[in-house]
Amino acid sequence: MRDLSNKVAMVTGANRGIGAATAIKLAEYGASVLLAGRDKASLNEVANTVYVAGGTAEIFICDVRQFSEVQSAVNHCVSEFGSIDILINNAGTIDPIVKLSESDPDVWCNAIDVNVKGVYHGLRAAIPAMAKQGNGSIINLSSGAASRPLDGWSHYCTSKAAAKMLTAAGHNEAFEQGVRVMGLSPGTVATDMMAKIKASGVNPVSQLAWSEHIPPEWVAEGIAYLCTSAGDNYVGTDLELRSEEARKLVGLI
Repeated sequence: MRDLSNKVAMVTGANRGIGAATAIKLAEYGASVLLAGRDKASLNEVANTVYVAGGTAEIFICDVRQFSEVQSAVNHCVSEFGSIDILINNAGTIDPIVKLSESDPDVWCNAIDVNVKGVYHGLRAAIPAMAKQGNGSIINLSSGAASRPLDGWSHYCTSKAAAKMLTAAGHNEAFEQGVRVMGLSPGTVATDMMAKIKASGVNPVSQLAWSEHIPPEWVAEGIAYLCTSAGDNYVGTDLELRSEEARKLVGLI
């Protein structure tokens, strides 16, 4: 068991998939959790799951594309819970799965707003608060798509490459202030996003059997691992959860 008692965590995109599983897992390990997202009903469902398990959670309606809303969420953490010790930059989108030459520019750029600006907004809002405390951990959800192009995923591959660089830049600038910035690359995960990928029939990822995808709870366990001092070796870079070594470290195998 990892001890995150007396820690305050904020999770973006906490209403489903990896975000929901992570919020529940962090609360299980003792953290108070702020569930940030755009859908109030599903956020409340996750909060209720935390409550039933004896944990503490609040919801905060937040669009990561808007810096003012992310800043307000961070401010809420500090004012209501006394600190922000952990930020999980999880919110992301795979839409649209379409060839670059056929993409709608507005929809393509929306993915950049969520997957890149959302991560930047989280870093920009949380680093000053954590530096003032003298400590904190920020985990950005990464992907193998950050390092290789895939048909129909030009927006996603581009945005994840940018997010990976933001992890490195954040670490470079904030580590001496006590802020740990890391990424977690989970591989393929059995979530609604993966269901969209499979339905698209585009590129080899869509052809993978559902049984090859890991559950979101495994990703949540990897994130919880990085939130502790055990994850110090991964500051500034990604923990690649696809590797057997990483899964052993996290305790999944």
